[in-house]
Amino acid sequence: MLHDNIVGIISDTHDNRDSIIKAVETFNKAGCSLVVHAGDYIAPFTIREFEKIKGNFLGVFGNNDGEKKGLNTQFSKIGALYEPPLEFTHSGKRFVVMHEPDYLDNYLKNNDVDIIIYGHLHEIDIRQGKPIVINPGECCSWLTGRSTVVLLDLSDMKTELLNLE
Repeated sequence: MLHDNIVGIISDTHDNRDSIIKAVETFNKAGCSLVVHAGDYIAPFTIREFEKIKGNFLGVFGNNDGEKKGLNTQFSKIGALYEPPLEFTHSGKRFVVMHEPDYLDNYLKNNDVDIIIYGHLHEIDIRQGKPIVINPGECCSWLTGRSTVVLLDLSDMKTELLNLE
């Protein structure tokens, strides 16, 4: 069963199929109505695992996503990929998603935004407040040795950092 208020947040999967499988299982178990990816998928073949997501999917391109045409073609089966920053509304909350934190300071000053999601740094960054800032760290675990994702409950704006090991 999907829960409208539960959003899964992931970034920097970098072709790590095993970590992607664990993340998708985690999101499905939590009943995420939406999964947001903050970029760096790398190759289009990773769609095979992302296709198993039960909820909706949105994402942005990262700096390592060179094969954009192939990624767009494959990911159009389950959702859409966009050039950052991506702005959208889900369950009454205003989101901004980017890969690199280039736009972060500008959006932090914007009172119209509820949630800012970014990736790129492979470092966990969760800041409560208005807006909430979320970098889920890296799903791939290549740099830090930790494979992490975040669940966000929009009903109370609480975040839960999950280790996928």
